Amino acid sequence: MQQAGSNKRTVAKLSLIVFGMFGFGFALVPLYDLLCEITGLGGDTGGQYAYDPATQQTDTSRLVRVNFVTNTNGGMPWKFWSEKGGVRVHPGELKEVNFYVTNTTDRVMVGKAVPSLVPISATEYFHKTECFCFERQLLQPGETMEMPMRFIVGSELPKNVESLSLSYALFDVTDFADEKELAAAGSISG
Repeated sequence: MQQAGSNKRTVAKLSLIVFGMFGFGFALVPLYDLLCEITGLGGDTGGQYAYDPATQQTDTSRLVRVNFVTNTNGGMPWKFWSEKGGVRVHPGELKEVNFYVTNTTDRVMVGKAVPSLVPISATEYFHKTECFCFERQLLQPGETMEMPMRFIVGSELPKNVESLSLSYALFDVTDFADEKELAAAGSISG
């Protein structure tokens, strides 16, 4: 009987751990959003809204270097690169840079790029007017896609900031894609 009581306590403790882990999993999403909001990492870099360059005064007296870094998450077999390692822009000027991905597998896959910008203090001055990171990318086996990204470095950017680095991490989100979308894409390739 003493063994049965010990087993019940063990089962109760393990059940609490399982429910605790489940709750923690749900709590991670708002915690991640809060972290992104505070740090600017992996989150919104200047907003996904229309930013009218006509309202910006271009500051032709200075140039800011914007560097582009691309990488794939450990399980993502795609190739991912930008056409340029960086560009120099006048604050307030609309600029476009193309990025490319290639699905190197023999199956339909879906990818999602997550941006981050440093220095974090410049996040509020970096405005993407068009970006592949706003949407997931579905690619057929062997397909290469050109993805434009348009941005404006706000003319209000503090004068001591001379360089920004925009980094994209590409993740495999195929398992989270809509089955109908994948089935339709699969029938296109077949």
